[in-house]
Amino acid sequence: MTDFDATTRFAQAQVARLATVAPDGGPHLVPVVFAVDAEIVYTAVDAKPKTTRRLRRLANIAANPRVSLLVDHYDQDWTQLWWVRADGIAEIHYDGAAMQHGRDLLRAKYAQYQSVSLDGAVVAVTVGRWISWHA
Repeated sequence: MTDFDATTRFAQAQVARLATVAPDGGPHLVPVVFAVDAEIVYTAVDAKPKTTRRLRRLANIAANPRVSLLVDHYDQDWTQLWWVRADGIAEIHYDGAAMQHGRDLLRAKYAQYQSVSLDGAVVAVTVGRWISWHA
């Protein structure tokens, strides 16, 4: 694989795994859709069915804002494998410009948001470190 641009690969991916720190110090991971603007990754709480309105990821971020987001690509041809991880500090936005900007970016990236409501909080992760690997 030549010309591997980690941040571009990350931004073009459709799903990431968001890792937060649970109250017991262990990891808590959930798949998320996301959008990237420069060094900020946005994800949101949308109207897809959830088991609870009190999401653990939001409680975890409120208690400890250190998070990681991971995207990866698997292929039967192992010369095509890659992953990119973004480590950063998350902020939860319930209103304001950052919330609206995140929602706008998500609507632009995912056509599904034309019919699925984005009515919850927006999480903005300021990336402090990009880490990647590719075959």
